[in-house]
Parts: sequence; structure tokens; C-alpha cells
Amino acid sequence: MHRQLFKVGGLNDIHRMQMLTSAIQDLPSVTHIDISLESSEVDVEHGNFVSPEEILQAIVDAGFDAEYTAH
Repeated sequence: MHRQLFKVGGLNDIHRMQMLTSAIQDLPSVTHIDISLESSEVDVEHGNFVSPEEILQAIVDAGFDAEYTAH
């Protein structure tokens, strides 16, 4: 398993958090998502069938600004 941490802009309420969770869960081999509203960070655990770039693109496609952060 791999883990990737993203800094996500526009993550300011439960509804937006649910939208983001849904977008990421639709990707293959995502096993765990931890979202912090306080820090606007998303920690994603995933297998080899999805790349960090694909996760980032799913976040952006869901209407959020996002970037990688160190993990």
C-alpha cells in the first residue's frame, strides 16, 4: 500500500468533504481516506492500480484546488 497527502483548498464543510470522499472512493484500489477539515489535508491510502497523479486529478475534477504535500 502507498500513502499520499494532499493539501486541498475549498474544503470548508461536511457537504464538500462528502463530495471529495465520493470522488476519491470511485478510484480503483483506494483503501482508506482521512480528511481533516481543520488542516484542509487529505490522506489517501491506495494500491498500485491508481497513481498519486490520478488521485490529484480526481480531486481537481471534483472542483477543489489541490497539491501534494510531504508525507
